[in-house]
Amino acid sequence: MPNSRVLVSGASIAGPSVAYWLARYGFDVTVVERAAALREGGFAVDFRGKPHLAVLERMGILEEAKDQQTNMRGLTFVDAEGSTEFALPGWFLSGDLEIERGALSKIIYEKTQGEVEYLFGDSIAALTNGPDQVHVAFESGLTRVFDLVIGADGLHSNVRRLVFGHESQFLEFGGYYVAGGFDVPNTLGLDHITLDHGVPGRSMSLSSHHRPEAATPVFVWHSKEQIDYDRRDIKQLKRIVATEFAGLRWEVPRVLEAMNDAEWMYFDSISQVKMDTYSRGRAVLIGDAGYGATMGGLGTGLAVVSAYVLAGELARADGDHTLAFARYEEMIRDYAKGCQKLADGAGPFLAPRTRRGRWIRNASHRLLTRRPMAGWLQKMTVKAAAGIELEDYSGVLA
Repeated sequence: MPNSRVLVSGASIAGPSVAYWLARYGFDVTVVERAAALREGGFAVDFRGKPHLAVLERMGILEEAKDQQTNMRGLTFVDAEGSTEFALPGWFLSGDLEIERGALSKIIYEKTQGEVEYLFGDSIAALTNGPDQVHVAFESGLTRVFDLVIGADGLHSNVRRLVFGHESQFLEFGGYYVAGGFDVPNTLGLDHITLDHGVPGRSMSLSSHHRPEAATPVFVWHSKEQIDYDRRDIKQLKRIVATEFAGLRWEVPRVLEAMNDAEWMYFDSISQVKMDTYSRGRAVLIGDAGYGATMGGLGTGLAVVSAYVLAGELARADGDHTLAFARYEEMIRDYAKGCQKLADGAGPFLAPRTRRGRWIRNASHRLLTRRPMAGWLQKMTVKAAAGIELEDYSGVLA
């Protein structure tokens, strides 16, 4: 098969997913990942609707994912004393299936490690996107030649930067930041539930599911301006969070104190990637690298669907990347736009900027979770996720 040597950048969800399908179709796949090993833990990710679940089933991992799902019972918004303001059912945030990102990543990795070459602790330093091949230099000093390169390396994609230019051209700031993901003691005894406390422009939630001794905080806050920070400087990130959430009540002071011991934390703007095209020459982007939204945009489901479509189209085109990339983009673009549109409301929902905004959110969702509106709301939460008809690529299996 022509163009059979494929380099994938990123070993979270999108990367191993596209590697799984490409290996099945007879491609020679290498996945490079900057981290020294698979990243464990992290936020929970959800899948909604038929397309998401169909891809997991076709990968042969649906039942295993179900065995490790969070089984969250709901989301409850509380005041400073911990009294309930209003509650949302589990399906509102968890969809049809929710699982920790790290657990899902491990499932897919174990499904592929026998057929795919993984290079951990390395990253692409430079690449020459030529007419016939892609010459790649790695940060380790290794040099290799590939036929195609797939950027599956997230919102701050290295491949996108090297092939298309600086991320400032493509990243659209949404006016909010999100941080957290580390463990704190579960002193509230949370049992498969999330509690959220907020004031105008700021909110902090605590969740606990499989590990009853631990709770996971998530901070969301509004910011008029983008913050200048180093994503790898955890001390600086902690200082920013501590400053933003100083003075909040409920469990916030305790969590800020526990944050001092965290060895890792997630921190990013709530932003979206907007691009005119997802490919250039022999390089192509999937998942968050091409059309990501930090949260609320069905990003993990979109990642596995886009991986399925790209690999299937490459196999159907017998490795003709020009034809396959065009077909992939035609199939994914409107679907990705629908998911991004859904993500527009993530920050304002979790941390409305004003008292009036908080009142409107609380009142409207009290109404929407009552019958008969609850059925309509549940249908709306899967509309974007279901907005694609999956092709059947089983006829092109190697």
